[in-house]
Amino acid sequence: GGGGGALKESLVWSTEMRGIKRWRPFAPLEEGAPCQTFPPSIPVAALCPSGKFPVGQEIQYKDFNSGSQRETAEELRERERLHNMNFNEIRRAAEVHRQVRKYVQSIAKPGILMTELCEKLENKNRELVEENGLHAGIAFPTGCSLDWVAAHWTPNSGDKTVLEYDSVCKIDFGTHVGGRIIDCAWTVHFNPQFDLLAEAAREATNKGIDESGIDARLCDIGAAVQEVMESYEVEVNGKTYQVKSVRNLNGHSIGPYRIHAGKSVPIVKGGEATRMEEGEMYAIETFGSTGKGYVREDLECSHYMKNFDVGYIPLRLPKAKQLLNTINKNFDTLAFCRRWLDRLGEEKYLLALRNLCDVGIVQPYPPLCDVKGSYVAQYEHTILLRPSCKEVLSRGDDF
Repeated sequence: GGGGGALKESLVWSTEMRGIKRWRPFAPLEEGAPCQTFPPSIPVAALCPSGKFPVGQEIQYKDFNSGSQRETAEELRERERLHNMNFNEIRRAAEVHRQVRKYVQSIAKPGILMTELCEKLENKNRELVEENGLHAGIAFPTGCSLDWVAAHWTPNSGDKTVLEYDSVCKIDFGTHVGGRIIDCAWTVHFNPQFDLLAEAAREATNKGIDESGIDARLCDIGAAVQEVMESYEVEVNGKTYQVKSVRNLNGHSIGPYRIHAGKSVPIVKGGEATRMEEGEMYAIETFGSTGKGYVREDLECSHYMKNFDVGYIPLRLPKAKQLLNTINKNFDTLAFCRRWLDRLGEEKYLLALRNLCDVGIVQPYPPLCDVKGSYVAQYEHTILLRPSCKEVLSRGDDF
């Protein structure tokens, strides 16, 4: 029994989530408004009776060319006023995202079932955004991909996967108001050996945000991100790895009800010289890996999305027609997962869902995986290229 003390000592590990900073306590968002409770229970719209929601982090543009000086400050302010309606919808979605993740960071502990984590997150999201059909709600399924799985994994019903002390879990969730989507993610880990891997992705994402702006070339952003990411070396389980940017994953422009709106922001050099433009919204996200730095589709699919430009396609299977009606009514072109179909009371729909995929109405998005045994970290923010500055809409105290 003499060694018992040492053994107990080695079993002591922290449930403290690493790689994020502490939140300040909730304070009223405006004069005379109620203060959010903890856990949050008041819809965000009720915290801002004026209808003006907190502004994200505002960053002045670097002068990519003298184009930034195109107009006087007065003209820029006038153009911002014209856009302002959209700003309030997206800022409301961003504030919901911050409050939901503050809550999630208090419940994500080793031992929690991934299904429970997702359901609590999604229910809190619905509550704070005041889910209302296609007008406001969850923008896409909660990604909680673990370890070598980089993206697009969420548990299907009955899944018994558990968050562990040694997990590297990417929590990637979205909120929308009026189809204006906030897409933002961070890496949940508890073991200090993953601190530098998470830091590499966090700093690479911040570099991507720094380099973004009106007229910025997408290829230049990719090169800058890769340089930061790959400057990190990490030691995992006694072995040293250079962190690699995952070369076939990227950030993306975001449009109304359209999570990937056509432009990709690479995270390695050699991309396209296409430029960012005023008024665009982007998800700036980076993935750092101890594996090959290349993902392929693997594992059971959970994520699906209707193709944005799909026209009318006749369907023979009555069950496929009925399922498409459910999808159109509840999600339209927003992504969804099997758990959400179960929640809506759909049963025995897998054949119908496969039919919708086969004819090209729905696209499956299986999990994207690096090599088994590797670890991938991700951080992501949504930015808006306003006429006068860029706004990191989803920035919070945490990251």
